[in-house]
Amino acid sequence: MPASLVECIPNFSEARRPEVIAAIRRAIESVPGATILDLSSDLDHNRTVITFVGEPQAVEEAAYQAIAEASRLIDMEQHRGAHPRLGATDVVPFVPIREITMPECVQMARRLGQRVGESLGIPVYLYEEAATRPERKDLENIRRGQYEGLKAEIASNPARQPDYGPASLGSAGATVIGARQPLVAFNVYLTTSDVSIAQKIAKVLRHSSGGFHFIKAMGVLVNGRAQVSMNMTNFHQSALHHAVETIRREAQRYGTAIHHSELVGLIPQEALIDSAVWYLQLDAFHPSQILEGRMAQALPSGAGGLKEDFLDRLASGTPTPGGGSAAAHTGAAAAALVAMVSRLTLGKKKYAAVESRMLEILAQAEMLRQELSAAVEIDAQAFDALMAAYRLPKGTPEEQVLQDSALESATLHAAEVPLGVAQRCLQVMRLGLETAQTGNQNAASDSSSAVILAQAALTCAGFNVRTNLKGLAGERASQMLALMAETEQAAVTVAEALRRWQAG
Repeated sequence: MPASLVECIPNFSEARRPEVIAAIRRAIESVPGATILDLSSDLDHNRTVITFVGEPQAVEEAAYQAIAEASRLIDMEQHRGAHPRLGATDVVPFVPIREITMPECVQMARRLGQRVGESLGIPVYLYEEAATRPERKDLENIRRGQYEGLKAEIASNPARQPDYGPASLGSAGATVIGARQPLVAFNVYLTTSDVSIAQKIAKVLRHSSGGFHFIKAMGVLVNGRAQVSMNMTNFHQSALHHAVETIRREAQRYGTAIHHSELVGLIPQEALIDSAVWYLQLDAFHPSQILEGRMAQALPSGAGGLKEDFLDRLASGTPTPGGGSAAAHTGAAAAALVAMVSRLTLGKKKYAAVESRMLEILAQAEMLRQELSAAVEIDAQAFDALMAAYRLPKGTPEEQVLQDSALESATLHAAEVPLGVAQRCLQVMRLGLETAQTGNQNAASDSSSAVILAQAALTCAGFNVRTNLKGLAGERASQMLALMAETEQAAVTVAEALRRWQAG
């Protein structure tokens, strides 16, 4: 699973033509690393919501491909539906899931917006955390008047000028792109067809009318029933169960009740747990009491035995993984610390001047973390290959020549892997020194720890380089030993710089 995970939930103005939805889905799936989790279509709204996740670059590219395909297949001049909309791809939010910050998602939204505007000729508006104007933070402000209203005003009204792309609408309309926290799209159906009741209840709920701060709501008629349609933008602050109980109470005022409710797309597990705890009054509940969660911690994916930890493998009586793998593992931990400090610096007003640099450091640290993590197994495999070369038959002169050649090749490779680890650890040290000096000072000790951990890993990797090359002659071996010595000397320089900074 990728170290960094981003969720994207684009909304498309189509639900009644399955072939169009299938084509958009294929466009997303064509990007390696983008995984679709859910697809939900509403015929009355004539709207489809697709949820997919992946590492940031894959998700950003998949979003672009989906927008391009939707612009080709959906004509807003022909579109009709109950849900407010501006374009073929109506809204594209990025949501940070794991090991990625909101400022990084904002950068994703702005890059995608610029690309869509320039390459596809679609007007793009930025919203939520990516908004460039305060009034555009709320989606409903941008959507006011819908496609038809925007078409009439976009060229003449300065307030409707897009952030990217032309000030004119084509058949694909406009697209709103942004970054936000996880959102719960939740609808409640009433036992009445009187849509005015749903509209009155929505007015009580939504923040813009004086209701819950993190709830956006409207009343619509769907399948002959009045529906209260909600977007809950922060379920921690405005809980699902509080919204449901408010609807229940308000419905009783008008002689009606809740018939049923539905989710659109996915919901964070925590939102359901919060509501279950509230309704069941489980005051002493703790998430660790959930069976599936406890099992996920104890069991590996697709297996029935206990999870085997790297440290358990390291402590076992087998020669691999060994010191080289331990060096890579330690270096990866150091890179993770640098990434952590970068994230703790991003988004802080006090460190606004270094934000762009912290984004660069974060990207480098994450890449180094992935490469060092991969080297844990690569080092073990290199040693196993070396042992296999020793076991080759050598009874005849021809067999001896073959073994000698295999041994030299395997030995060089077994040295190249820890040498690569050492060089990456030096990069981690330099990044750690920089975050210590210019990053969030509340985490300076973490940056310093990253530098020292990376130096220790580098030193251990050096032991493995020299052990593997011992007794091996040749230009390549000499070059590797010289490079290892240079790397160690550079590491000493970085460590000394850290100590001077700490003392000064």
